[in-house]
Amino acid sequence: MKTGVRRVALVGTGFVGMSFAYSMLNQGGLEEFVLIDVNKDKAEGEAMDLSHGLPFGPQKMDIWAGTYEDCRTADIVVITAGANQQPGETRLALVEKNAKIMRGIVREIMKSGFNGILLVASNPVDVLTYVAWQESGLPRHRVIGSGTTLDTARLRFEIGKYLNVDPRNVHGYIVGEHGDTEFPLWSHTTVGVQPIMDVVAQNPKFNQEDLEQIYVNVRDAAYHIIERKRATYYGIGMALTRIVRAILGDENSCLSVSAYLNGQYGQNDVFVGVPAIVNRNGIREVFELNITEEETEKLTKSVNVLKETLNTVK
Repeated sequence: MKTGVRRVALVGTGFVGMSFAYSMLNQGGLEEFVLIDVNKDKAEGEAMDLSHGLPFGPQKMDIWAGTYEDCRTADIVVITAGANQQPGETRLALVEKNAKIMRGIVREIMKSGFNGILLVASNPVDVLTYVAWQESGLPRHRVIGSGTTLDTARLRFEIGKYLNVDPRNVHGYIVGEHGDTEFPLWSHTTVGVQPIMDVVAQNPKFNQEDLEQIYVNVRDAAYHIIERKRATYYGIGMALTRIVRAILGDENSCLSVSAYLNGQYGQNDVFVGVPAIVNRNGIREVFELNITEEETEKLTKSVNVLKETLNTVK
């Protein structure tokens, strides 16, 4: 990553991209923000609109509608472009059309001489992160998918609401595909420092069945939101901001991003949502947690689904 002025380029100024941009504007952490879209008028309008909020923001920031050439000196390029998930449609059903779009985008990014970190949010994110990695030729630790960061946030929110605890004090992860085969690592979920299974066992108000319903609500959250408002974007926009700030701030933060597995958990040659350390070089390392046999089986099932889908677009 280059030093000096921090530049982030965003490809895709739809709902997700602009929710991310608005979140970054309000939280700060960079000096230059480039918006790129096939519809240049849209990108220009969004850049103007965002810029008018700068007097209320935390820092000075230059925001403009640019081209792929502006990616050359970017620290991070965030990709949110692609077809949207429709009501009743799974994320994996988007794969063929969005894989084609992803290849074209990454090709243009790399033509600029870009040598930073790619952050992919387009769905199906795990498959498209693999496609972006293949097309870019970048080292695997510098290609990251948003993975299950949003799903993990949803889990923490739901548990916090259930237990009447600040969700920031709930620690746990959704892992696997960002989609129907994702699942929670209950064996590594704590409230403060207390394992959640102990919390449930010690209080008659709580039970295992409610935890399972929380998981179902988290897994199916996107379907419920899309049914009501056609798209989800605020949560993922903030999740992307969290990842970008972890990279730019060299935080060494543990986030459930889509990372490349090279033997961890017995899995190879796949990008999937797992807890990983994120810093200015991308993925510093993937945590290989001591998970249960049941959790291992679920992860294997999720990875197999992703590999089957990936084989259709390789």
